[in-house]
Amino acid sequence: MNSILSREAYPFVAATHGFGVSVVSYFLSDQSDPGAGRYVWAYRIRIDNDGDVTAQLVSRHWIITDGMGRQEHVRGAGVVGDQPVLAPGTHYEYMSGCPLSTPSGFMVGTYQMISETGDAFEIDIPAFSLDSPHSAQTIN
Repeated sequence: MNSILSREAYPFVAATHGFGVSVVSYFLSDQSDPGAGRYVWAYRIRIDNDGDVTAQLVSRHWIITDGMGRQEHVRGAGVVGDQPVLAPGTHYEYMSGCPLSTPSGFMVGTYQMISETGDAFEIDIPAFSLDSPHSAQTIN
């Protein structure tokens, strides 16, 4: 997939085992209905292999927390129907989405990877916020 955003444009970043995971989220007002308690976000993720080991992303684990603190764990094979192989110096990008019943929340997770030598390891997905113009703003 061609890069739409430069690596520096992603506000949320984590680095684990030589892989960088960067995320940016967008509130989708046209798909949301606050009166019905439906808030929808898109997010774009970029995974960079900054290390020296080729590995395949085989599965994911998301922890999605809504504005009331309720958590949902989502596990599945690959991402958006793909299980990309990342050679050193390459990257992979994809977009997905998340609906919530509250006007804010956050997501965090891990990708499960398998190296070309068969070693399994996890890389972190940074925590990122899901903010809408409908969420209450507080100053801490």
